[in-house]
Amino acid sequence: MITISLCMIVKNEERILARCLDSIADLVDEIIIVDTGSTDRTGEVAVRYTDKLFAFDWIDDFSAARNFAFSKASMEYIYSADADEVLDAENRERFRLLKETLLPEIEIVQMKYANQLQFKTVYNYDEEYRPKLFKRLREFVWEAPIHETVRLTPVVFDSDISILHMAEGSHAKRDLANFQRHCQAGYRPPKRLHNLYARELMMAGDEEDFVQAAAFFRASVEDSERDAEEIAEACCVAARAARLQGEVVVFFKYASKVIAEEACSEICCEMGQFYEGIGDYEEAAVWYYNAVYETHPILDLQSGGKKGLEGLVRCYIQLGCDEQADTYRAELEKLL
Repeated sequence: MITISLCMIVKNEERILARCLDSIADLVDEIIIVDTGSTDRTGEVAVRYTDKLFAFDWIDDFSAARNFAFSKASMEYIYSADADEVLDAENRERFRLLKETLLPEIEIVQMKYANQLQFKTVYNYDEEYRPKLFKRLREFVWEAPIHETVRLTPVVFDSDISILHMAEGSHAKRDLANFQRHCQAGYRPPKRLHNLYARELMMAGDEEDFVQAAAFFRASVEDSERDAEEIAEACCVAARAARLQGEVVVFFKYASKVIAEEACSEICCEMGQFYEGIGDYEEAAVWYYNAVYETHPILDLQSGGKKGLEGLVRCYIQLGCDEQADTYRAELEKLL
């Protein structure tokens, strides 16, 4: 049987920390909790479960905080959890069996992160695999009987464990502010984070968020080291920012860049919203139709479904075409 250190970073989690720990504490061999600056009773809750409570001065860097927590671990494996996660009875049993039977060569265990959509988190999928259990010390081994080489790719196991993500609300505003601060300081997000920044904006950003992000994404469009996917993402953000600010020429500049290559649902929705905003409902309906039926989303799945259909319903109501509005309303209800 393997041994497991539970590592968490927390801040002002007194309402939900016990719920998380009650579902996992007896399944692990060590609990390490790193507090990044709580002003509530989080610490009092934490010490009911562990004497390994550490303070970490927040430096606007989640990786630094998690690395600090991992550095305190002493067991064979580290389980990384957030306070808004819960293991129900069925998945507690799966976790227990995993602990008893995990093969020693496995270095990373992925678990299903579930319940994403119910609590309005900024994700396109209700369930996705995430790496959650990590071998603390990696053992490098040689492979192949000839032309031998050290195995660099980790051994990953996709488990059947589902973690319920029971968020108290969206962290989008906090996350977008963090992105903005780092980008203003000169940080150039790699492809994965570029996608996450654009996706979080398109799914949950307000006008202020887009105004603050506009300069960064306009620069991304001109960045010769960004690939076509990143440039399309950047154009989507830049186009919406321009539309929200009434910059018509700039809006069409970035929308046209995407349409000229391969239109996506997000840009079609932006075009629909533009024409809807000036009262041209026939043209708006064309673009909303394209968003749903002729293109695919690249950031926000709802742009190719719920948002596009809602636009069609609004436009046909304005045009007095109640039968067509009802048709798209029925399609919308299938998604709900």
